[in-house]
Amino acid sequence: MGARCSKFSICWFQSHLKASVIESSELENGGKGEKNTRPSFSEFSLEQLKAATCGFSSDNIVSEHGEKAPNVVYKGKLDNDRWVAVKRFNKFAWPDSRQFLEEARAVGRLRSERLANLIGCCCEGEERLLVAEFMPNETLAKHLFHWENQPMKWAMRLRVALYLTQALDYCSSKGRALYHDLNAYRILFDNDGNPRLSCFGLMKNSRDGKSYSTNLAFTPPEYLRTGRVTPESVVYSFGTLLLDLMSGKHIPPSHALDLIRGKNFLMLMDSALEGHFSNDDGTELVRLASRCLQYEARERPNTKSLVISLMSLQKEPEVSSYVLMGIPQGTASSKQPLSLTPFGEACLRMDLTAIHEILEKMGYKDDEGIANELSFQMWTSQMQDTLNSKKHGDTAFRAKDFASAIDCYTQFIDGGTMVSPTVYARRCLSYLMNDRPQEALGDAMQAQAVSPEWSTALYLQATCLFSLGMESDALETLKDGTNLEAKRSKN
Repeated sequence: MGARCSKFSICWFQSHLKASVIESSELENGGKGEKNTRPSFSEFSLEQLKAATCGFSSDNIVSEHGEKAPNVVYKGKLDNDRWVAVKRFNKFAWPDSRQFLEEARAVGRLRSERLANLIGCCCEGEERLLVAEFMPNETLAKHLFHWENQPMKWAMRLRVALYLTQALDYCSSKGRALYHDLNAYRILFDNDGNPRLSCFGLMKNSRDGKSYSTNLAFTPPEYLRTGRVTPESVVYSFGTLLLDLMSGKHIPPSHALDLIRGKNFLMLMDSALEGHFSNDDGTELVRLASRCLQYEARERPNTKSLVISLMSLQKEPEVSSYVLMGIPQGTASSKQPLSLTPFGEACLRMDLTAIHEILEKMGYKDDEGIANELSFQMWTSQMQDTLNSKKHGDTAFRAKDFASAIDCYTQFIDGGTMVSPTVYARRCLSYLMNDRPQEALGDAMQAQAVSPEWSTALYLQATCLFSLGMESDALETLKDGTNLEAKRSKN
């Protein structure tokens, strides 16, 4: 990302940032380099999908099937050698072909690195099929309940919880807040060991069965009353998944809540995790689960607040998921670990307080643009006002009054008489402190547009991308910043 960003001009930035970077910040188009590898939604013929699945061979079935699960999922391979998951509904599902196509196309417009994305469908005669990205590393249920080599690590369980809430929050932002029967079988692991939410649960209910499992112990209370799924119902189901992650078992919420009320939450925890998590982290996860499982839907948190809460609990963010999962990964195994500077370490931890201290100590020594201006006598009142705005911004920044710093630095930038990458960097951090990561990313990229060889701008971009949940982009940008700083220190 660094090499590309260093070529940005201000005009390019202003015309393209909202269309590309901010869209990516919502987890669209996947991580770095994936934008062109994720296909657009297509409509397949039945013959194409028959060929892909060897005539819907039973050898290619990858999900449980039978009378209770009449819709079978097959592993298939398209003509372009791409592996896919093909879900074939029974003949009574989706009698209205137009409704099926509308739903499939709507879900097919979603693109996120947190989803096993829907890439196509087929609607011929009575046949209704969905085609999604294939995830080769099994389900959360397999890794959590039926593990063979090692139990899932605490850091990975926290990552699953975070990535899942990011997936749900992304879907909600795109008008698809309803997810049917969210459970451990709906969470799949990709080639890198990263958890993805199956897109199949985003399709609205059809005649093929109920939206929720017949196991009433895990069903949201309001669904039992009304038969309707709401966004709050999805949060309730997420609460049951938090219980799964903590306990390594599928515990009925009522039993878990009794233990929590009795302050026996340690009895909930998977014995395989003993000694691998702090009481504070366990307490916080239990608190989140109990909030999600509130009887009254309005008392449950929304997905955005869950993302923020789970972000602060993450452990070992620098370790790849496939390593935490203990599964092989072809291309990533050759990557060299980063040797990070203190600034890089602070970015990786998303330690905004440490970043603030670093920017304070750095001052304006790398800011050539404004340094030259300051060496001259100010002749106009407009220029003096502009400098006063910067001075007031610096005072507020030093005092950690970040809202005032944003206002003052904005006055300086809007004055237009001087361009300062350091001011952009400071306003960037101020935006992050005020939970405005998209605006922060814009400032970090503006700082680099002004000063292409300034590693600080890349470090701040990485922090913004981490904050937006774009881990793969963030790690690449962090690497670029580290390399740029190393190169500069040699000169």
